Amino acid sequence: MFTIHLNSLKFYSYHGIHEEERIVGSEYLVNAAVVFGGEEKIVSLHQTVNYVSIFRIIKEHMDKPTPLLETLAQSIVEQIKGMDNQLKSISVRIEKMNPPIPSFTGSVGVTYSIEL
Repeated sequence: MFTIHLNSLKFYSYHGIHEEERIVGSEYLVNAAVVFGGEEKIVSLHQTVNYVSIFRIIKEHMDKPTPLLETLAQSIVEQIKGMDNQLKSISVRIEKMNPPIPSFTGSVGVTYSIEL
């Protein structure tokens, strides 16, 4: 088995349930891991999972304001799932770096994972 990792993808997006979040926006970090079967020696891109395609899916969803991070993570995973039939599992973590919580330091986030 192989795992393709996309780590610390940075986006400035407008997700959230509060009107201010949809106007001002916030910085987000996204991490994704995609596991696929690969017992044979991989010598061609056609035998693996193209991380450029995974990045494009993530970027497309990060560019579309969504009220809940849970919904956003599920949408990303569902679209990745449809891109290749050799996938075994997918995990996406989304962190909001500056949540609108008074006196809060740190980040908040969600992780959504599925086994196929």
